[in-house]
Amino acid sequence: MFQHCAIIGSGAMATACATILGQKGIQVSIWSRDEQHARTMQEQRENERQLPGIKIPDSVEVTSDVESALKGAEIIVAAVPTQFLRGVLETLSPALTETRPVVSVIKGLENETLMRPSQIISEVLDQRSVVALGGPSHAEEFARGLPASVVAAGGDARLTREVQELFNTDRFRVYTNIDIVGVELAGALKNVIAIAAGICDGLGYGDNAKSALVARGLVEITRFGTQMGAEANTFYGLAGIGDLITTCISPYGRNRGVGERLGKGETLAQIVSDMKGVAEGVATTRSVYELSLQQGIEMPLTEQIFQVLFEEKSPGEATDALMMRPPKDE
Repeated sequence: MFQHCAIIGSGAMATACATILGQKGIQVSIWSRDEQHARTMQEQRENERQLPGIKIPDSVEVTSDVESALKGAEIIVAAVPTQFLRGVLETLSPALTETRPVVSVIKGLENETLMRPSQIISEVLDQRSVVALGGPSHAEEFARGLPASVVAAGGDARLTREVQELFNTDRFRVYTNIDIVGVELAGALKNVIAIAAGICDGLGYGDNAKSALVARGLVEITRFGTQMGAEANTFYGLAGIGDLITTCISPYGRNRGVGERLGKGETLAQIVSDMKGVAEGVATTRSVYELSLQQGIEMPLTEQIFQVLFEEKSPGEATDALMMRPPKDE
């Protein structure tokens, strides 16, 4: 099993991963591009900004020195938002010359290229082996030792099993899957549906509307994913319906929170300006909508969320547009 891991990023997910690995006795280094943030985390043993109340194990090093973070690391965990991933990797690439495998815990699609995180990593780092870790896994919960189950997906079966062994604990159960396309697309698209679910909450539409939204959202995600080369079964597992449910109901969900505030009348600019983290679903909505147009995939929910986010359509008008679509078979 891997004994030394470097984590690129210092947000909530990066901190939570470092916490469970450190508790297993794995040597972990967290790299942060913010020198002051790294120093504060190292001294206080807490990510007060994004994961308050969680003690970072003493064995975990937090640093803004990439050479120090990577020294001796056998595997790398990428934990930065999708839209920043390429830039971060290009900046760090001189220090990432060794062909160490990468675990991606990132959920989104790059706007400019419409690439998945594993594709970006492989492109920038010269076809590096990548495993995607996905599923219902809010950092705020599993970092505190609450039970969670996720899935590790990749084309290299041996590496995927090694990642399973690395992360698996008595409270963090890891399954394996060969469908990295499906796991990554599920992780990206569920954030779009979560914004819609939040809008339901903000408008006070109740349980019936939200349940219908989640059900139809799963249909939409599966339709998109299978046309892009994923396996349908993936969307009925942890990475699909599992993560979708969590993201649509959890108070921790940034994307659901964005939707709720939109439903209550705030503008996207107002919401983004005071967020502590990144709501991946906002940028992902643009990417998914563009891909759906290119591929001719029917995506009514995504289309309406795109129009609310970027074309100043009101949440109420988007609801009317969905409810007044011509009747059809399920």
